[in-house]
Amino acid sequence: MTTIAEFSIPAEQFALRETLSRRPHLKFEIDRVVAHDTARVMPFVWVLGEGLEDLTAILDADPSVKQVELLTETDEERFYRLEWADEARIIGHMVIECGATVQRAIAAADEWTLRVLFPERSGVSAIHDFARKHGLDLDVDRLYNVDTARRVRFGLTESQHDTIVEAYKRGYYTIPRETDAVELAAELDISHQAVGERLRRATANIIENTLLVDKDGV
Repeated sequence: MTTIAEFSIPAEQFALRETLSRRPHLKFEIDRVVAHDTARVMPFVWVLGEGLEDLTAILDADPSVKQVELLTETDEERFYRLEWADEARIIGHMVIECGATVQRAIAAADEWTLRVLFPERSGVSAIHDFARKHGLDLDVDRLYNVDTARRVRFGLTESQHDTIVEAYKRGYYTIPRETDAVELAAELDISHQAVGERLRRATANIIENTLLVDKDGV
């Protein structure tokens, strides 16, 4: 079964540990990963936050980085192509050996968080064994299958997800509306107050986990 896993790992055991130590207010977010083999991992990385000055030189001096190429920059962010050293070999193992896709990888302060899609659930166990064998403190924070991936991605509870999807299908958001909270409540067998609360909370969670993601560092 296709499985999505969310991991966390200390930066000191992974990539960019010295850069993060020297510039603790920066956030690094991987755009995509190219892995030619398990030992050669080349991520494309967005960097934003306070402390962008001289960042290229700091990255170049980081022992976890083999190569640095600045692709574009603005006053508020940088976009790099990096090649990581052996410290990041677990990513190469995920991509090459397990056929996984790194959907998200973010470093802030002293920790990396990763969301990885595995074509088979056994890949999660294989990565856990790989981490233990190499002395890495890789924590599995969450596991879910692709059927619930969209709901989890937007931070919705199951009831919020079902309510907002039903509201959309029945025309609650059309102009003019084709249904109202009372009719939705009857369909879902809950009170219309509960419908309103679920929709408000669902909308707030979607905004927080999409539109405000860069601001809040999620």
